[in-house]
Amino acid sequence: MTAPSPRPMRLAATPRTADILRRCYRGEIPQDVVERAVRMLATADGHLTPDGKVRNGREAAR
Repeated sequence: MTAPSPRPMRLAATPRTADILRRCYRGEIPQDVVERAVRMLATADGHLTPDGKVRNGREAAR
């Protein structure tokens, strides 16, 4: 028997975030825009490798 897949996290956008998504990213799926933003932030903060893998504790210290 396989383990059940984890349920996706549901986040509520603040009114300001919803306004930015609506006005600046017309025609794009809001979830896709937020996912892209989180990936860019995590990469910039050093939590992801350039190919998108999560760094472990030793790699993050570099």
